[in-house]
Amino acid sequence: MKPEPAGHTHKSKLEQLLERQRRASEGGGAARTARQHEAGKWTARERIEFFLDEGTFEEFDQLVVHRSRDFGLDRQLFPGDGVVTGHGLVDGRRVFVFAQDFTVFGGSLSETHAEKICKVLDTAMRVGAPVVGLNDSGGARIQEGVVSLGGYADIFLRNTLASGVVPQISCIMGPCAGGAVYSPAITDFNVMVKHTSYMFITGPEVIRTVTHEDVSKEELGGADTHNSVSGVAHFAADSDEQALLLVRELLSFIPSNNLEDAPRLETNDPPERRVESLNTLVPEASNQPYDMRDALHAVVDEGYFFEVQEHYAPNIVVGFARLGGRSVGLVANQPAYLAGVLDIDASVKGARFVRFCDCFNIPLVVFEDVPGFLPGVRQEHAGIIRHGAKLLYAFAEATVPKVTVITRKAYGGAYCVMASKHIRTDVNFAWPTAEIAVMGAEGAVGILYRREIAEAADQETARRTRVAEFEEKFANPYVAAERGFIDEIIEPALTRRKLIGALSMLENKRDTNPPKKHGNIPL
Repeated sequence: MKPEPAGHTHKSKLEQLLERQRRASEGGGAARTARQHEAGKWTARERIEFFLDEGTFEEFDQLVVHRSRDFGLDRQLFPGDGVVTGHGLVDGRRVFVFAQDFTVFGGSLSETHAEKICKVLDTAMRVGAPVVGLNDSGGARIQEGVVSLGGYADIFLRNTLASGVVPQISCIMGPCAGGAVYSPAITDFNVMVKHTSYMFITGPEVIRTVTHEDVSKEELGGADTHNSVSGVAHFAADSDEQALLLVRELLSFIPSNNLEDAPRLETNDPPERRVESLNTLVPEASNQPYDMRDALHAVVDEGYFFEVQEHYAPNIVVGFARLGGRSVGLVANQPAYLAGVLDIDASVKGARFVRFCDCFNIPLVVFEDVPGFLPGVRQEHAGIIRHGAKLLYAFAEATVPKVTVITRKAYGGAYCVMASKHIRTDVNFAWPTAEIAVMGAEGAVGILYRREIAEAADQETARRTRVAEFEEKFANPYVAAERGFIDEIIEPALTRRKLIGALSMLENKRDTNPPKKHGNIPL
């Protein structure tokens, strides 16, 4: 028998490897890939390739296959088992990623599928790098029963342990239903793609059967619904491409882990820049609205504000920007919507954002114009006391640098809640237009001088006189400044310079909370 040429065995094994890698790269095959594209979606590998810096992706567990041999699954072995995992770079920084592959078993989660995601989360925790999950899955793999359910629980545990240690971002780029929704719910930010993604616990069919309500997938759990109604999602993108670009930008504002600071960027925007428009931003009449975003855009570097949850609870505005090249989290009441009042949704939205910034060493800058908490039976019965306390708790607990600017109203308990000096805010500024009081002049006069006005010969004149007296005494920042609750009353045009100076002074701030396992935030 003629001997085989030298190196033949080695070449044969190499060919086997390349064949397995080729099969893994094809996912569920050309036909299923075509259907994915027809649905307006990219494949898992296309998403990762676009998301990461070119040529930086290093894959984990490419050749893993499921272990089930029931229901004919032994004849359907796809390398990778429906999820692509690994790590790469985003703007030169390490990021871990997993992308569910809808072309393989509908991206359904099996035991091995879950193990791959858990490995990504475990490794990211050890090395201190963010995790980005690209979700596109039909849910638990029914053929594997409780094993697949256990896989979800394994992921949930790791999401919880990683919370506050490394940033976690979820991109919902297809279906995400049932128990699968709880992993994105634990993560820090959720990005959804319009018209191709949805999230819900029970689908329209089950709801129709149980409650007889007729609703579409889009109405029940689409991107618009979760961005404007439920608050489950933070961003809504028009396409896979836009969603992934959005995540890259979000990562630029946040650190890789809880022991680092966010990246600093050089800016050509002078820190001393005056903003003359701010001197006339607040209307003379205290009941007239204005857009607080005008103030935010005016003071931050290059005028750029990266807003989070723009369409949910618009009476409070949150998001990221830079001041002097330093990343900051902005929290601002919005007098252009519901007069900037705090309600349940605004309180929860603000609290969640404040706690994220505190977890990851991002200074907080607060712009305050708040008339109080929203009154009404519905708000009271739905728990405005409990939910409003979340925002109070978040600000009081935060140990990062905190700077507040009161632009106009700071009334009642809302004054205390919005990062007042009394809850450890480091620097508190006020514009000359600030009004710091228990309540507005009209309401206060109606309580304090009700009998006097009722007995007056000219009730309207008496009322106006008392209102003017109250406004002169309380509708200004000077009483608070006299007591040291306001550090400085500033010309609005100087706000940018004052904020950058305060943040520079606080750069090496160190503050702690009392030793404890954890607090008991009023959930």
